[in-house]
Amino acid sequence: MRQAEELLAPRLALGQHIAELREAGAMLAAWKKERARIQPELRLAGRALKRASATGGCGMSKAIEYLEAENLFSKALGDRLARLERASLHEHHALSGMVDKLLHQVKEMHMLPFSSLLDAFPRLARELAGEQGKQAELRVQGERIEIDRRILEEIKDPLTHLLRNCIDHGIETPPVRAQNGKPPRGTVTVTVAQKDSGKIEVLFSDDGAGIDAAAVKEKAVRVGVISAAEAGKLDGREASALIFRSGVSTSPIVTELSGRGLGLAIVREKIERLGGIIEVETVRGAGTAIRILLPLTLATFRGVLVQSGGQPFVIPATSVERVARVATKDILTVENRETVPLGGQAVALVRLDHALGVPRAAAGEPASHIQVAVIGSGSARVAFQVDEVVAEQEVLVKALGRQLERVRNIAGAGVLGTGHVAPVINVHDLLKSAVKLAAAPPAPAAGKAATAQKRSILVVEDSITSRALLKNILEAAGYAVTTAVDGVDAFAALKTAAFDLVVSDVEMPRMDGFDLTARVRADKQLADLPVVLVTALGTREHRERGIDVGANAYIVKSSFDQGKLLEIIRQMI
Repeated sequence: MRQAEELLAPRLALGQHIAELREAGAMLAAWKKERARIQPELRLAGRALKRASATGGCGMSKAIEYLEAENLFSKALGDRLARLERASLHEHHALSGMVDKLLHQVKEMHMLPFSSLLDAFPRLARELAGEQGKQAELRVQGERIEIDRRILEEIKDPLTHLLRNCIDHGIETPPVRAQNGKPPRGTVTVTVAQKDSGKIEVLFSDDGAGIDAAAVKEKAVRVGVISAAEAGKLDGREASALIFRSGVSTSPIVTELSGRGLGLAIVREKIERLGGIIEVETVRGAGTAIRILLPLTLATFRGVLVQSGGQPFVIPATSVERVARVATKDILTVENRETVPLGGQAVALVRLDHALGVPRAAAGEPASHIQVAVIGSGSARVAFQVDEVVAEQEVLVKALGRQLERVRNIAGAGVLGTGHVAPVINVHDLLKSAVKLAAAPPAPAAGKAATAQKRSILVVEDSITSRALLKNILEAAGYAVTTAVDGVDAFAALKTAAFDLVVSDVEMPRMDGFDLTARVRADKQLADLPVVLVTALGTREHRERGIDVGANAYIVKSSFDQGKLLEIIRQMI
């Protein structure tokens, strides 16, 4: 498959050669047109030379011969360029036909139906629902549609998380559904459909409770994703899209299934790295639909080639809303940010080389206009100033390799028809970089930063082995750790010292983790202290009891992952 895709490079190169031949032909035609314009003057000069040659010798004769031969030479050169262009076009058509046919046949061998991924989903849906005391049925439509196996492998985890999310957040318990006039069994539907331009649409929908836009906005403000003023301006659709932002979750407790606010952010990142788009629609009380648009294959895509900082970059054409020339006098400053008026709206303006962190090209004379590429993802739109918008063209995309798998702002590399390599922009990363660039607060002093990072955690665990393990993990992450052997010992420590968070086991002598959490919540001084329960008790009843007593997170030891624990702690403190 990779070797067949390599044939795209000479095809693109031949197209570039044809363009250069056309350019050379156009230059020659312009020169001939200029020569024809001064032809009368040349004739007069020729007559003068002839008269002079009668008395001036062979030098004048050679000049006359040159003038007479020049016209014939330019005509012959023009004819030869035209023949070369016609031959190159013929070869390009022939090569394109062979390459496209070969690629099509190889891709057919590389295509797999969606059923190879979705066949296991109905059982997974029943198991997830059973664990939470719910009833759910998964319906799949269009599962025979085929897609590139590499894309199918990449979207396995995102689709699995969407299924978990539908059942965990969407589908209600049978008693709640009965109160709302719904059948006790909820329905999750996955619909796969082929769209135009080589695109596949995957629609995840459920008939559950829908998204509480007000709760999403409240959580987004609380974790600092947006300000209260910005939240007030969002409509329901824009507020629902906040679920794709890192740290935003309306789950009352963090578990291994949900609540960390990371899952949907990672889902969107993976979809957009594949060149796809993800959107959400919801009706409160009626259900939620998440729409994903994916490319059929990964080999090539349409990209907008731009120059910035003296370097070429490729922006996926699906993310470019428009390119435009903007008068410098129209650039305004709104809330300490540069903006440009486009389509009746003020759009934030950021220099692309500044956002990417590449050196800026040498400044020339101040221009009356600038060129911008407006990039949009969901409700976010930013106008990026570039040195030049070169063209929209097909790009052969290459992965960066495992060593450079996660380079900020870059999704891969595109091989252009000229043979040059241009970085392919990761639109999701670039928009985040632009937002941080526009609203970056002043950096704190080094001493203050170090002090702020040294947070204090109380670990409550009766097992000396588990206690030592948790202590080592947290201290290695830079936290100050104090230990306690049970709930009584822990509560006494909480009354005598200040802590930023408690990590506690549940099953302990004298006072267990549930009772400890309940006493913390009942104490006015400790009521807001985050509590993370790490336990071997993983049943639905124990999780619900954790919610009832006020725990912020519930982690089951059988699925314990120290990275997950540290991420939860970072979010809470």
